[in-house]
Amino acid sequence: MSKRALKKYLSERKKAELEELLMDLYERFPSVKEYYNFVFNPKEDRLIQEAKVKISNEYFPLKRKKAKARRSVAQNFIKRFIKLGVDPPLIADVMLYNLEIAQSFSKEKNVQDSFYKSMLNSFTEAVQFVALNGILPEFKDRIVAVYQICIADEWLHSERFSKALDAID
Repeated sequence: MSKRALKKYLSERKKAELEELLMDLYERFPSVKEYYNFVFNPKEDRLIQEAKVKISNEYFPLKRKKAKARRSVAQNFIKRFIKLGVDPPLIADVMLYNLEIAQSFSKEKNVQDSFYKSMLNSFTEAVQFVALNGILPEFKDRIVAVYQICIADEWLHSERFSKALDAID
């Protein structure tokens, strides 16, 4: 159904029918429920804290012995926050937190080459996100700190980290 057809369909419905339709969507689809729960009661700080705890648990687990160190966990939170319309500085904070916790993890554990490639992607996305949303002054120090640790710890692909950083200059 096109947007135009949907508008026509909705304009032909009575208020009670529209309310019923929205309630049905709310009950059937968890993503609709999540969206409306966020819109009417954002609690962004609580969402960010929960995300940080889960990301931290990926690298430094409390209940299991071995860390999974999956980038996808942080990426899923970031995508969800973007879709919900969370404030860009809060999203950037989660992006950089993921990189910072991963750097702590890499100092303690021997990681595979794919880990560095994955973190390069996260770093590039974070730099681009910060630049596109005009919040660079707020996050420049953290971005540079992440980059400096990559260089100091001799991470693989360090020249590509440098190229990603050059994009903001």
